[in-house]
Amino acid sequence: MPSFVRTLLARHEPVRNVSEHAKSALGAIIAIFAIGELAALTALPLLLAPLGATAVILFGYPGGALAQPVNVFGGYLLATVVGVATAVVFPGQWWMAAPAVGLTLFGMQTLRITHPPAGAIPVLALEMPGDSATLFVTLLVGCLGMLVLAVIVHRLPPRRVYPAPHPGLPVQTPVTDDEKAKH
Repeated sequence: MPSFVRTLLARHEPVRNVSEHAKSALGAIIAIFAIGELAALTALPLLLAPLGATAVILFGYPGGALAQPVNVFGGYLLATVVGVATAVVFPGQWWMAAPAVGLTLFGMQTLRITHPPAGAIPVLALEMPGDSATLFVTLLVGCLGMLVLAVIVHRLPPRRVYPAPHPGLPVQTPVTDDEKAKH
């Protein structure tokens, strides 16, 4: 097999225990089900496609920078502001989705709050003009609900640290019996 093809087919994800995958899947199922149920009860359009991608990141890769609460909230907030502003200034202009997504990416990277699913929000904002308040509420409820659920799910066995500790702070590790005996 040519090396280029091997490079294309190489998997970069670490091998994990199947129980971790099952827990990730269960977290995503519960999150999307809860948002869908809330949407049915409130008649708000809460079940947006980008939230499915957020569930994959939050429950499947909680240690990554893209899954951290500031990235989820900040990315969606920035994308919503850019998307709604674009829809208000350029109503019905589908082609403005391209610069709006580019501006959103630029802003997220510059502010270090990148959350890839948020890149879809300017497209949604342009497709649902006039619903800017609804878009803000929808994403606030969806993000908050998923983040709370992620904190709970990742505390269940097999445990994973979520949210990740601040990179400048020391990570707290449990003290072993041997270390206790030394002091």
